[in-house]
This record gives sequence, C-alpha cells and structure tokens, in this order.
Amino acid sequence: MTTERALRFAFFALLVLMVLIRSYFAFRVRRAGERLLPDRAALQREGWAIFSMRILLLASVALLIFHPTWFRKLVFPLPPWLRWAAFALGLASLVLLAWTHVELGRLWSGQLQLRQGHRLVTCGPYRRIRHPMYTAFFGWAASLGFVIANWAPVLVAAGFVAFLVARTPREEQMMLERFGDEYRDYMNRTGRFFPRWRTSSRPAKISGAA
Repeated sequence: MTTERALRFAFFALLVLMVLIRSYFAFRVRRAGERLLPDRAALQREGWAIFSMRILLLASVALLIFHPTWFRKLVFPLPPWLRWAAFALGLASLVLLAWTHVELGRLWSGQLQLRQGHRLVTCGPYRRIRHPMYTAFFGWAASLGFVIANWAPVLVAAGFVAFLVARTPREEQMMLERFGDEYRDYMNRTGRFFPRWRTSSRPAKISGAA
C-alpha cells in the first residue's frame, strides 16, 4: 500500500470512527428515553445551522468520492510525517469525544437543550474545560484536512470551528439561566476550550449571548 493510499484510508477511518461514536452514544441516549431531535427552544436558540454544517461536511466527502479529479485540484503539499501527526491528533480528539460522552451519559444532546433533571457535569474532562466536546471537534475537524492535504475539508473545518465558537456563548447563557451562580463559579475556575490552570477572581462574562 502506498503512503498516499494509506493516508486516504486514515482519512476515511477518522470519518467512520466519528459516525460510530456519535451513533453509539445517540443510541444510548435514545434508549434512556431522551429525545434526539431539537425541541422548540433549541430551534429558537440556533435554528438549523448545525444541520447545515453537517451537510457541508458530507458534501466535502461526496466531492472526494464522486469527483476525485476536481478534488485533486485543491491538494496542497504537506510532508507525510505531518499528515500522520494530524491523524494522531484526530484519533486523540476522538478519544476525548468518547470520554465526554461517557461523562455526560443521558444528559448529552446535539442541540442547545437541557434534559429533565439536568445537572452540571464537572468531572472527567469537564473538570478543567467547559466545552471539551468542542475541543475534540476542533482537533478532529482540523485533522481531516491535513491528513488528506486538501483545502476542501480544511475550509469546511474552519467553518465548523467558527460555528462552534459562535454557538458557545448561547450555550453558556443557557447554562447560566439554569444553574445561576453554580455555573458562574464553574466558569471562573475553568477554561472555555482549553484548561485554565489559574482560577480567575473576575466575574464571568459572556459576550454575544443570545
């Protein structure tokens, strides 16, 4: 197997593993009796934007499969060792994603909505990061473009990251409305996407919250 073919296999492996992880935990949530589709409040918070981003990602994959000649026009040079490093980043990101799902259990939702009897999860990766699932998405999305060394998934990943960053204040506002000072204290001792090693004494602020 050539290096290029192996890297293409690695690219699809990252995609398949993401689908399997999300499907498995979605099945567990559904089995616990929770709904998977957004409720009315969730749609009001973010509309159908999340579904649009998923469609863009699928379109990028379809481009690779059904129009490889056009897709190859977007290739950029990248050394194999760096592409394999990106694959390792993707795998590590998927491990983090699975870990966050385990800690959330039935409380997880793909939309901005809270479950009945929702509690604030502050264990596992949530001990130091408020949105470790988004951190996992950032790493995984970035890895796709660099593994395949192509601008199409890179641009889709950039859009996906921008969407999640813009979505975060609305999610934190939702949590503040539900948990009040408990969540505000949690914000002061954690980082948004990466660990904060020093506890902040400043009041938490949310810019751009809906």
